[in-house]
Amino acid sequence: MLVAAQAREVRKDDRIERLEKLVAAFKQAAFGRKSEKADPEQFDLALEDLETAIAAIHAEDEADSPSEKPRLNSRASNRGSLPAHLPRVEEIIEPESLICACGGGLHSIGEDVSERLDVIPARFRVIVTRRPKYACRVCTDGVAQAPAPARLIQAGLPTEATIAHVLVSKYADHLPLYRQAQIMSRQGIDLDRSTLADWVGRAAIELHPVFDALIADLKRSTKLFMDETRAPVLDPGSRKTKTGYFWALARDDRPWGGGAPPGVVFTYAPGRGGQHAERILQGFTGVLQVDGYAGYNRLIAPDRVGPDIWLAYCWAHARRKLVEITRTVSTPIAEDGVKRIGELYRIEAELRGLDAEARLAGRQARSAPLVADMRTWLTHNRARVAGKSPLGEALAYIAKYWDGLCVFLTDGRVEIDNNSVERSIRPIALNRKNALFAGHDAGAENWATIASLIETCKLNSVDPFAYLSATFTAIVNGHKQSRIDELLPWNYPSARYAPNWKTRWRQI
Repeated sequence: MLVAAQAREVRKDDRIERLEKLVAAFKQAAFGRKSEKADPEQFDLALEDLETAIAAIHAEDEADSPSEKPRLNSRASNRGSLPAHLPRVEEIIEPESLICACGGGLHSIGEDVSERLDVIPARFRVIVTRRPKYACRVCTDGVAQAPAPARLIQAGLPTEATIAHVLVSKYADHLPLYRQAQIMSRQGIDLDRSTLADWVGRAAIELHPVFDALIADLKRSTKLFMDETRAPVLDPGSRKTKTGYFWALARDDRPWGGGAPPGVVFTYAPGRGGQHAERILQGFTGVLQVDGYAGYNRLIAPDRVGPDIWLAYCWAHARRKLVEITRTVSTPIAEDGVKRIGELYRIEAELRGLDAEARLAGRQARSAPLVADMRTWLTHNRARVAGKSPLGEALAYIAKYWDGLCVFLTDGRVEIDNNSVERSIRPIALNRKNALFAGHDAGAENWATIASLIETCKLNSVDPFAYLSATFTAIVNGHKQSRIDELLPWNYPSARYAPNWKTRWRQI
């Protein structure tokens, strides 16, 4: 018995050591120096592996002590909750016998109820449409038959729901088409990747009027965000990739309770020059919140002809440059700058959710004195630091964009940073990671159209699959162009679209 106990203790010590190593790896991935940190787009994958390994160690521990009731670690696992809308399938497990040992009958005095999440794997089915023909036995005036239902892809195999599934899998779940073809083949459905690509391209064309209505709606606002990210595109002539860009234009008035729904549109452009931003923003007047990219300067050039645009800059980018310095060397000036900007963020967290007027009043009373003091701090320290040093360049960046950084003190609708649009652009980066590049400029434009509608669905807590299915159904049934705004994601599911033909279903 003593030897067995000692062996269990050794195994326990070994498990503890392994857990400590896992925690150390996690801390390094999350908080290590920039050169040692995991790629942010791969960080979730590393975290999954760590959590999987920890769960395996807990399972070993429970197997060694089967008599002990497993204890849930509330920090390591989130059991979640099962929503009420999911269908329930009940199973009743009765004792082997309802006869008591004394010979009497047992009666129910209560029950224990537990719920577990079950899944029926996605499966395909075939919709068989029959259109009976009818003729009169008395006369020969002709044959009566219901018209064939309209299809998004004429004479094609997919229903509108199937096309929506392919789009959501590709642009929301980041499954390239060749992987989707492999998944279908496991159910005996032999479809080429090129066939799926044809469906995607045709669907994008049908969705383009909705995309145009979305961007027009956003540009009617007077406060927007803008950012850009790389979009590698195959250049068939050189057999290499060229660098295009997705420009993201976003609206998110939720932090101050604005009435306009959130939305984002992506527009593909072959370059990063400011002329592309100017083209996209034609017709927009108001405050545009951006990062410090110099290409936006042409939007506020004195000789510019067009609607007035005011640029608000991003404190997160200013803080990021100081944080990068503190990670490499101990610099009291940079650390003090990070602390000062942190105070502004703490105030913003307390003001979030208030209306624009209340936010402006709070900022004037609490943030404005801190910003004024920081201006003095900035001037003083720039005189002490070499201009070409990393710290000098970080301070010069803040000074260069100072007026735009202070816009949030004059308008309660303006955010302190540009993070709203940066969050919307992350799925583009993830899809780019999986797909590597777009095959053509036109392919990148289709990507932008579909991703805009899917990401706007997410911002409005709308299921992209349900939205696209309903939208395609509306389109094939002749939804009027004059009512295109009804098809915008935030109007779903207020408008319920149903086919305008009579159908009769039966199982076969």
